[in-house]
Amino acid sequence: MPTLPPERTPLYHHPLPALEAWLRQLGARQEGPQAVHWDLHRPEWSARITLESEDLAVRWHGEGRDSQRRFPYGLTRADVEAAILAGP
Repeated sequence: MPTLPPERTPLYHHPLPALEAWLRQLGARQEGPQAVHWDLHRPEWSARITLESEDLAVRWHGEGRDSQRRFPYGLTRADVEAAILAGP
């Protein structure tokens, strides 16, 4: 498993294998053979995470509402992780 950069490192300084390892650590599962789509399930909600060219897109479903946000790769891994895990 690749070593992750420090959590305060912007996502754009993470090579793709490190981003994939981070998503796995969060409990996300890669959807299909392409590394761009990931699914994360929690008891109260689920999220679809997409690694896009300009940002990381997250769409949450659950708790009676759906929401979507985009996170630029210039944000730190810690900030994006906190936002993803906060849910919809």
